[in-house]
Amino acid sequence: MRRTATASAVSFRDDIDCWVFDLDNTLYHASSHLFPQIDARMKRFIADALDLPPEAAFTLQKQYYHLYGTTLRGLILNHAINPDVFLDYVHDVDHSVLTPDPALASALAALPGRRLIYTNGSAQHAHNVLARLEIDALFDGVFDIRAADFIPKPHPESYRRMLDHHAVSPTKAVMFEDLARNLRPAAELGMVTVLVRSPPGTLEGPEPTEQDLTYIDFETTDLTHWLSQHCFG
Repeated sequence: MRRTATASAVSFRDDIDCWVFDLDNTLYHASSHLFPQIDARMKRFIADALDLPPEAAFTLQKQYYHLYGTTLRGLILNHAINPDVFLDYVHDVDHSVLTPDPALASALAALPGRRLIYTNGSAQHAHNVLARLEIDALFDGVFDIRAADFIPKPHPESYRRMLDHHAVSPTKAVMFEDLARNLRPAAELGMVTVLVRSPPGTLEGPEPTEQDLTYIDFETTDLTHWLSQHCFG
């Protein structure tokens, strides 16, 4: 591992001016069970759109996710699925499972510089999540899958588009993610990387490989505590 810090590590670098956060299972705990709703609606969408039984739809969903970075990317390339219809359907979920997080809000508000959301989901879903957590006013922008022209993380082109779109200097930015494979392109561009680990049994993506972990600077199971310890404590 390139560098792994514990919660008691010293304060963070003072030249960071941009904080880039993944959304799902990063800004809220995976145990809240919001993303499983999205996962279930993906399976239902595929079953209906491609006339498949649920088991076959689920298999194809996960196959495309692992191969292309998102299920949507596979559906676009192989089945000409309308991405807007897909995104509106799969993000029509019950966001009330999330509750306001004043401790996270305080930690985010204390960060120097800009705060951005970088998600493979839609901007509307991001705004719904941020509103439920009561942290929407703390973010300066959202870079979603539409802004990426439906090229998802971990494709390097998606990261370059995000950096250009928001004029981010990667060597002065930190990226937070729950999926280790999505941090590799960020590290290669010069960003500091933080893996926000999900509780056992709740990780929605692939387990990190040893190679993935070589691109992780820090890891934590508690984003709020990590921010407090490293950035202004």
